[in-house]
Amino acid sequence: MAKALGIGGIFFRARDTKALGAWYETHLGVPGFWSQDAGPTVFAPFEQATSYFPADKQWMINFRVDDLTALIAQLQAAGIAVETRPGEWDTPETGRFARIVDPEGNQIELWEPPAE
Repeated sequence: MAKALGIGGIFFRARDTKALGAWYETHLGVPGFWSQDAGPTVFAPFEQATSYFPADKQWMINFRVDDLTALIAQLQAAGIAVETRPGEWDTPETGRFARIVDPEGNQIELWEPPAE
């Protein structure tokens, strides 16, 4: 059976595409085109009534990161609020999580998978 091989792109609307693109590159190291490191990717529709992310949003992007502690420090140093819930979101099986919001109000989840 033919199948998808991975995510080829993520496209979304923005009021200021250049500024938002620069924000993602500056704070998360995500350029417009990039080859991702190998690793797990989760593709999961959520129930319409989920409280996992804001009800007025249809999507939430999750970035796999290499060092969540260091990234949180960098983001906070840049004045970006970071939400963590270690006892609720983090588990030895799934890893560690944090959330930020981009300048246009899109929630972003940051995920450091568990060590192998």
